[in-house]
Amino acid sequence: MGGGLLVAGTTSDAGKSVVTAGICRWLVRQGVKVAPFKAQNMSLNSFVTREGAEIGRAQAMQAAAARVEPSALMNPVLLKPGSDRSSQVVLLGKPVGELSARGYFGGPGGSSPGEAQLGGPGGPGAPEGSSGASLYGGRREALLGTVTECLEELRRTHDAVICEGAGSPAEINLRRTDIVNMGIARAARLPVVVVGDIDRGGVFASFFGTTALLSREDQAHIAGYMVNKFRGDVTLLEPGLDMLRDLTGRPTVGVLPFAHGLGIDEEDGLRVSMRGAVRESVVAPPHGADVLRVAVCAVPLMSNFTDVDALAAEPGVIVRFVDRPEELADADLVIVPGTRGTVKALAWLRERGLADALKRRAAEGRPVLGICGGYQLLGERIEDDVESRAGTVEGLGLLPVRVRFAREKTLERPVGEALGERVEGYEIHHGVAEVTGGDEAFISDDQGRSLDGCRVGSVWGTHWHGSLESDGFRRAFLRRVADAAGRSFVPAPDTSFAALREEQLDRLGDLIERHADTDALLRLIEQGVPTGLPFVPPGAPAHPAEAPAGEKPAVPAQPSDGAADTASTAASDAPDQSLSFEALEGGTR
Repeated sequence: MGGGLLVAGTTSDAGKSVVTAGICRWLVRQGVKVAPFKAQNMSLNSFVTREGAEIGRAQAMQAAAARVEPSALMNPVLLKPGSDRSSQVVLLGKPVGELSARGYFGGPGGSSPGEAQLGGPGGPGAPEGSSGASLYGGRREALLGTVTECLEELRRTHDAVICEGAGSPAEINLRRTDIVNMGIARAARLPVVVVGDIDRGGVFASFFGTTALLSREDQAHIAGYMVNKFRGDVTLLEPGLDMLRDLTGRPTVGVLPFAHGLGIDEEDGLRVSMRGAVRESVVAPPHGADVLRVAVCAVPLMSNFTDVDALAAEPGVIVRFVDRPEELADADLVIVPGTRGTVKALAWLRERGLADALKRRAAEGRPVLGICGGYQLLGERIEDDVESRAGTVEGLGLLPVRVRFAREKTLERPVGEALGERVEGYEIHHGVAEVTGGDEAFISDDQGRSLDGCRVGSVWGTHWHGSLESDGFRRAFLRRVADAAGRSFVPAPDTSFAALREEQLDRLGDLIERHADTDALLRLIEQGVPTGLPFVPPGAPAHPAEAPAGEKPAVPAQPSDGAADTASTAASDAPDQSLSFEALEGGTR
């Protein structure tokens, strides 16, 4: 069995994904065969593996950092939000149903009226006649067993597996049903390093509080801390790190400096930044006389907005997210991106006045590109009895396309040609498009036969995510956009998006190599959970269900002798008996 490590965080966005990718890249450069793993992810940014499985894009990028092919084993459970309270559940790369947070717990009253059950009506993949509640309700052990088996398979075939947690391991309301933080750490006997974002402030309190809110058994796995996004002189921080070690008995195994533009593909599908540029990138000077301005409509439940990263990497291309019609006025290209709620996004565009602005652009011959859900809503009609269950809805009518939502999801990695260039992409959608006209297909095969999408004037649409990462096609497309927009923009002849991504991953590896205690990390990966780690009181409070009726849960008493806790994490530790993923509303990522 290969070695392993779990990277947890004090909060969402503490830097778990980046640190996990950095450790993977550092290890593979040392000749270690390494793989990433995240038991459960909540994300609208997903990817399709070569075997046709859907996983989080963060895990796909971590696989790239480890220089291995991504697989469903690396992210066995993916939750794709459809609202603040419901999510599609993707298990081992395939969708199995749509549930609310409460519905995921199963049992009486666990589902909302009309809600599809896991494996039941509206939820493909279950035995005939079964219901989601009966299959999954209360079976936390079975779900934990599934993710543990995936992790064990990766550990059998790799020297090391670097696991990423979700949110914070100290979310005490979710601990009984946790399978992604301390649940998997204890099941697989993994040491845990907790990452904290010092740029937010309060990192020492976060490290201490995270540890002190865990049970004795969970604390026994917390092996150290890592500070992320530090600015300034590290010697000024060292007294605090020493005091933290005195308080907790655990070392800080790295202080990573603040660096711009190091984020890998983001995974949080519920909070989309409305920043002025993508990845805090510095826009390089254009090769021609003009820059090219790209406006991305920030539709609700935006998915795979990473599609525009390749545009932002081009010198002279300025990418920004917008949510008002006036922000389209000076845009040379407007992109309507993918979304998990096509009908909801369409209504939002109309409410905001963006739908009318898009129609005016099309009438004026100004470029518009729709991707996946964005492509669907640019069409004439949408028949949706699956995602929104809204029935037949009129689209914007900018493309001669009729869309019908199928229960089966399309998950593919196609290859084709467009504008005389090879194009690779990936498809993740329930909508089936019928193209009834248009000037030309968006993407064709080598015989010129239509594979996907269409164009009418200066309006394009495609289901293919990732097509703009194909360098030759991206340059050809930008030339077409510049011509239509009347801009003297010239794409750089040598921009390689794949090479830029590799450079970014190498920078993450450099951060770990230069600013982390790599000897300590190797010991944890190779030797497992250290023994004799002290208990930090008060420990986890009793769960409300465990307290007598009418009484508040008791706070665990502090040990009178302050002795080190050496509690074993043997298999005899009985797992919690209730099942759920993290709560979807306000839950961890």
